[in-house]
Amino acid sequence: MKIIVAIKQIPARDSQLSIAASGRSIEDADLAYEINEPDAYALEAGLRLKEKHGGEVIALTAGPEHAGQAIREALAKGADRAIHIEEETAGLDPLAVARLLAAAIRSEAPDLVLTGLESEDLGLGQTGAILAELLGLPHSTIIMEVEAGAGSIRVKRELEDGWFQYVEIPLPALLAIQSGIGKLRYSTLMGIKKARSKPVSRVNAASLGVTPSAPGVVVQRMYLPERNKRTQLFTGDPRQAAEQLVEKLKFEARAI
Repeated sequence: MKIIVAIKQIPARDSQLSIAASGRSIEDADLAYEINEPDAYALEAGLRLKEKHGGEVIALTAGPEHAGQAIREALAKGADRAIHIEEETAGLDPLAVARLLAAAIRSEAPDLVLTGLESEDLGLGQTGAILAELLGLPHSTIIMEVEAGAGSIRVKRELEDGWFQYVEIPLPALLAIQSGIGKLRYSTLMGIKKARSKPVSRVNAASLGVTPSAPGVVVQRMYLPERNKRTQLFTGDPRQAAEQLVEKLKFEARAI
């Protein structure tokens, strides 16, 4: 079984954030990076399927050079090889990103494509579904369990209010994996050493035949929250002052 896992790299939770000199982005040099958590669970699901049924797991990511950290982590955990689309993805909408990923996936003709359910940094959850549409693959989302069969795959989907749904999907297919599908593995010292010799294909939009998209979002200014102090005196009797205070707490401070 050939499995492609699309992964996104995001700043680590313990990173110290500072604003770049341009005032329009975060200073990359100050950041540590890690795999987007839902994508890490997608990678784990792919590795477990490989261990049970054989085949290979290919890690796929798009982004500038520093996105290679996500690739190295995926290879160290057990992915067999990787594809790095070296294109800036900041500001691109899910459709533009999905077009890049789809172009790289088509030539591989995988049996299964796995993505995380959403991105932790921006909270976007459309990329997987859009990617499935571009590839013409049946897909399912919010996946909690995956069981491969002969020419099909059976999945457990999380619904609302504690309900679940079991669906059987013909292969090839695409699944968007929910966080918590299994316990994540750590990169071992041996895995880190082996990752150095695993192949990484480096491509770009031009080599994939994709016209680079202009950013759909342009940041004009980025800044840390500004602190200020202000004192306001409420007039009237105690009842009137209390009513004014409650109104401020409810509609301005949103504390109640």
